[in-house]
Amino acid sequence: LIAMSKMPSSIEYSKIDGDLNDDDEQVTLLSSENPQRQNLEVDSVIEANDSRNEDYDDEILSGRGKGENIVRIDDAIESIGYGRFQKKVLLAVGLCFAADSMEVMLLSFLSLVLQAEWGLTERQTATITSSVFAGQLAGTLCLGHLGDRIGRRPIFCVAATIIFVFGLTTSLATNFETLVAMRFAVGFGVGGASVPFDVFAEFLPNTDRGKNLLYIEYFWTAGTLSVPLLARYSIGDGTSGGSWQLFVILCALPCLASAILGVIFVPESPRWLLAQGQSVEAMAVLRRAAKENGHDPHVLFPKTMQLEAHDEEESGVCDLLAPRWRKISFSLWAVFFGYSFAYYGTILAITQVFDESTSSAQVGGGDTGYNFNYSAILKSSAGEVLGTTLVVMLVDRVGRVPSQMFCYAMGGLSVFTFCWYAAYENSPRSVLVLLAFLVRAFEMGSSCVTVVSTPELLPTKLRTTGHSVASAIARLGALLCPFLVAESTPMKTIGAIMLCIHIVTVLGASQFPETSGLAMGRVKNV
Repeated sequence: LIAMSKMPSSIEYSKIDGDLNDDDEQVTLLSSENPQRQNLEVDSVIEANDSRNEDYDDEILSGRGKGENIVRIDDAIESIGYGRFQKKVLLAVGLCFAADSMEVMLLSFLSLVLQAEWGLTERQTATITSSVFAGQLAGTLCLGHLGDRIGRRPIFCVAATIIFVFGLTTSLATNFETLVAMRFAVGFGVGGASVPFDVFAEFLPNTDRGKNLLYIEYFWTAGTLSVPLLARYSIGDGTSGGSWQLFVILCALPCLASAILGVIFVPESPRWLLAQGQSVEAMAVLRRAAKENGHDPHVLFPKTMQLEAHDEEESGVCDLLAPRWRKISFSLWAVFFGYSFAYYGTILAITQVFDESTSSAQVGGGDTGYNFNYSAILKSSAGEVLGTTLVVMLVDRVGRVPSQMFCYAMGGLSVFTFCWYAAYENSPRSVLVLLAFLVRAFEMGSSCVTVVSTPELLPTKLRTTGHSVASAIARLGALLCPFLVAESTPMKTIGAIMLCIHIVTVLGASQFPETSGLAMGRVKNV
């Protein structure tokens, strides 16, 4: 039935018949020539005809009619290359990532500010931070699954819009309960951030994909660095009438730009379209990308060219536990839990150490209860630039797995040293800043490579679902860390727990198959 459905049209058959008639005339003419050559040349003509007919039969059986080309989606994207089209997608997705980092980083300031202004208990302060991660837990499971069901593009735009809208409404909160509800909604939108990352990944050619994916992490770092600056000029030092409402509004603005640019610049993923059987729409997206990258789309993808069918069965969360994907799934969950707990726990710990009012126990009187050392926090945050740059150089040369193991191991040692050193009174502030800088560098580098390798490990049908479930596990780790990294917990205890978590994370990363240079979702040794 497949062969019959792809048989050539009557015009093509007429051309074939015409070719065969010409050959018959050639045989007739030969019969009037030299009889000594007749048998040999007639046999050669007949043999050529038989060979041509066999080739034509092979074309029909293989699904390639005369004048029709078949191309794999990986080869099509490879031929487009990296250019203006991907850079536009990077801008839209990158702003969403910047907003994600800002919404998380602001928690380390907002929770301490509201603890002082609203007289919150330590448990309530931790709940404000955890509410965002609880929302992310729900958002990753819901929006990630919808990304596989209804498409990457609509979920990308919805997630960015949710973050912006509820980021603004947070500024209207007047009590603890309303604030927690608003931050939960923000977290729900942030939970969909894995979908835009997968969109960008699915537009990248295999060549240098790891390095190009890591460029998006510079947006994350830019968002992280901007938060202390925005906090300095909106919240202040707690003595000059700062406004935390203005602070949360400013941190929500990048997502508005991301949503607008997402509608303008980001089409639906051709890989997802092909997986849904929409090959014509997928080819249209590829031609658009080719044109924006400076290619002639009609030469690169002529009208007769078709994409190779991408036949996959419907998949869901339960398929992550199938024998083929079980090992990868469990390893991903362990690593995501560990990196999230370590990364967000590190941010909270560093902010507490560099909160002058906490370190000097000056709460009450004329003091509002917070006085951040913005310079030290900003310098330590700059370590993320070093961490991202380090893995950009290593990820395609050394590989995904060695890069993760090295960064997680060094991150564990660095945060352990930082916590133990911070536990002693009168520790030189310059040494603490240097240690915090190294901690942020290694934590950022390790998490970057983990996020980059995740979409490469999973097939198209499971990519956003698998990525989102792993992100949900990560949010669980982030949700728990504020209750550990609290003022009442000794810094030495925090350091010891962080070290143990890093060791488990290194072991989990060692179980990943290497994906450097491979097509997406085509891992070896699963």
